[in-house]
Amino acid sequence: MIYEQRIYSCIPGRMPALLKRFETQTLPMWKKHGINPIGFWTVVIGDGNNDLHYMIAWESLAERERKWNMFQADPAWHAARTESEKDGLIVANIKSTIMQATKFSAIQ
Repeated sequence: MIYEQRIYSCIPGRMPALLKRFETQTLPMWKKHGINPIGFWTVVIGDGNNDLHYMIAWESLAERERKWNMFQADPAWHAARTESEKDGLIVANIKSTIMQATKFSAIQ
């Protein structure tokens, strides 16, 4: 398994729109494409109170490439993203890191 950590830095004041998009649009589309998120977090204390952090579990880089590309090419995703941004952009920046668990990690 590999894990992808993604951090979305929101435009100030747009976090509610991002959370709504994930809950109502993105997650159902990910299920359709077989994408397995393992958790979502917002910052309570510390830097980045406009950031959404989440992780996705992947079997391999090949699986990630195949499924992520299918999701990104889905016309329904494009329509949902466009609709969610009708009042303006939501995300200012996205960071992505691919990680592998150590042999002593509780998560494998």
